Amino acid sequence: MDFWQTVLVLGRRWYVAAPAFLLAVAAAAGIYLTVPVTYTSTSVLVLDQPLAGGSLPALPTDKGTITNPLLNFDQGLNNAAAIVIQALNTPEVAAALGSSPTGDPSYKVTNGSTNQQEQIVAGPFVFVEGDSRDPQAAQDIAKRCVDRVKLELAGRQQALNAPPQTYITVDVAVQPTTPVAQRGNKTRAAAVAVAIGMVAALCAAYAFESYYQARRRKAGAANEKALVPASSGS
Repeated sequence: MDFWQTVLVLGRRWYVAAPAFLLAVAAAAGIYLTVPVTYTSTSVLVLDQPLAGGSLPALPTDKGTITNPLLNFDQGLNNAAAIVIQALNTPEVAAALGSSPTGDPSYKVTNGSTNQQEQIVAGPFVFVEGDSRDPQAAQDIAKRCVDRVKLELAGRQQALNAPPQTYITVDVAVQPTTPVAQRGNKTRAAAVAVAIGMVAALCAAYAFESYYQARRRKAGAANEKALVPASSGS
């Protein structure tokens, strides 16, 4: 059916479509009020090389060169960041950090991308996000994630017997921020309810229109049958 035919049906059956749409609006308002607000605290970490780089001189008397860590990024830091990100996203670590199976509180540790493949090659950055309905719980789990990143990185280097002078360090570029309310879920839920209500209003209007037209045809057929004279017997 074309647009104008739809408008005509809605115009004729407004007394059916309007209540259905109003019920949907009421349901959307109820959903918006009942869906809880989620708070998010974020933090940004960057992995740095030590001043003297990742290697020690073979001779104790060789002092080597000293480089500013912020000017000494390489693929090794990217790989280390990817390893730490993958480690913190395991179920065991999530449980240890207090992430709830129900999602409150919860956290995300990424390189700023939701693509798992891009997390392996993106850079020496680690982005932490803590989420909860309780603002303090969101910030607390973000802080625990930051501490776990440092612990995870130090533990892996120690397990590899890397010289302590060559340890990669973690610089917290942005401390876990003050939690910010995220109302996107509430808005999306209400929008879905309104959309469903519009579809319901259309379906109700067309259903009543079909019912009305069927009754009209049936009544017309009955009237025609009544007007036909009975055939005389032979």
